[in-house]
Amino acid sequence: MKKYVSDLKVVSVEHINDKYVLIKLTQDERLPEVLPGQFVEVRVDGSPSTFLRRPISVNFVDYDANQLWLLVAAVGDGTRRLARLQAGDVLNCMFPLGNSFTMPSDKGEKVLLVGGGVGVAPLLYFGKCLNDAGCRPVFLLGARSEKDLLMLEEFEKYGRVCLTTEDGTAGERGFVTNHSVLDEIRFDRIATCGPKPMMVAVAKYAKVRGIECEVSLENKMACGVGACLCCVEKTADGNVCVCKEGPVININKLLWQI
Repeated sequence: MKKYVSDLKVVSVEHINDKYVLIKLTQDERLPEVLPGQFVEVRVDGSPSTFLRRPISVNFVDYDANQLWLLVAAVGDGTRRLARLQAGDVLNCMFPLGNSFTMPSDKGEKVLLVGGGVGVAPLLYFGKCLNDAGCRPVFLLGARSEKDLLMLEEFEKYGRVCLTTEDGTAGERGFVTNHSVLDEIRFDRIATCGPKPMMVAVAKYAKVRGIECEVSLENKMACGVGACLCCVEKTADGNVCVCKEGPVININKLLWQI
């Protein structure tokens, strides 16, 4: 796919809670095709300590409004600077980068999308694409507490939403791999993104049951084009750059202890 380096205009910045912001971007030209699971490399201006671009998953693409959405966790100098953007500001983005989640060949497949923390971000757009294709997914979203759950009303537009929280303030108490929906439904395909321990647990669940499973890795990706070698992951095919060969990788290629 062709890559673009564009100055995108900030439409709005929504502060979801004290940590997460939703940034909606647009441009005069129609946005190019973006696949679910791809990401952007954002240039952070005005942050002297941020020399390299920051990789951020594509949260959603609204072609009717010509908007690209980024869900950002403001945890460092660069991302905190992004959280201070205002409508009308310009954000330089390189996109779309990386590969994508695999769309099922049969719309009758039962698909489970598992996310934790900011890892829920790419699953919204993937869920929308699945729903548009006639395959309504199940979202299984986990967080520490109810206040950490993100964009639930958006997820509910495209599939059934199941929740877990570690403190039991929303959904079922515990981790995503303990949710009762895993006993209720035999899934044909799983996609997951979030903290590595969560993804390892989901991958183990899928492998034991022979379920196709893809994970979206969150390795540090400084360049986005496979040049800097910051994001190398050991796989059955050798060392690969996650920014170029991923971020979506089938668990059968990973050397995780699962």
